Amino acid sequence: MNYKSINKKLWNDRVANHMASEFYDNASFIAGRNSLNGIELELLGDVTNQSIAHLQCHFGQDSMSLARMGAKVTGIDFSDQAISQAKQLNAQLGLSAEFYCDDILALFSDPAAAHLAGQFDVVFASYGVLGWHPDVAAWMSTARQLLKPGGRLVLVEFHPVLWMFDERFQQFKYSYFNRGPITEQVSNSYTDGSATEQNYQEVGWNHSFADIFAALLDQGLHVQSFTEYDYSPYPCFDNMQPCEQGYRFTHLGGIVPMVYGLVARLTTDA
Repeated sequence: MNYKSINKKLWNDRVANHMASEFYDNASFIAGRNSLNGIELELLGDVTNQSIAHLQCHFGQDSMSLARMGAKVTGIDFSDQAISQAKQLNAQLGLSAEFYCDDILALFSDPAAAHLAGQFDVVFASYGVLGWHPDVAAWMSTARQLLKPGGRLVLVEFHPVLWMFDERFQQFKYSYFNRGPITEQVSNSYTDGSATEQNYQEVGWNHSFADIFAALLDQGLHVQSFTEYDYSPYPCFDNMQPCEQGYRFTHLGGIVPMVYGLVARLTTDA
């Protein structure tokens, strides 16, 4: 099974619908809205003049929001359609972000990316990134290679408990532990207006916190903060309702963790 080609088709075909969706609200973004949420803004802090590698940037709203905040941003994503739209939007807005189309896990096997090694104060990624990769250790290795000594990884991600549920979030269906690929058929995306004419296949993996923290430590990335949140900033799952901070499951309230955020620093002797 070539999971990369399966998932790339899925994400390429989502781009047009996502750009037109109310979920991403591209019109207000073009008008100046910051697409970043309070969770990641707090963890990132002041990014003025900081160099940031944004991994799995999709069509670049968050990358460009960081550029508007004064950062020097490089967005990376494996979807050529998403990167094409990101470049067009970046040019339209007159922003300085740069974008590369590349596979995160194979980034440094591409000679065109060699100059990116060790160039960034911050590596940033958020909301639905790790689960598309079978090997979280390889993902952390890429993050570490991108960072300058003393640089930070800022990761905001959906909690691994969520990926144990079935599609309706009614009962547990999958293991908390990474015991192989989770292959599902999907007929729509997480945004409004994204129904497709055919069923798509998507392939993902769950990663336990043991695997994530082991991968961080192996790369010399020392955790400075770790927080779990009982809400999501986005209504991107079934059976959700608004709460004061964002959204929770209608039938679960604040019982389950939904998001986590961590900051890890690359030690100077790594």
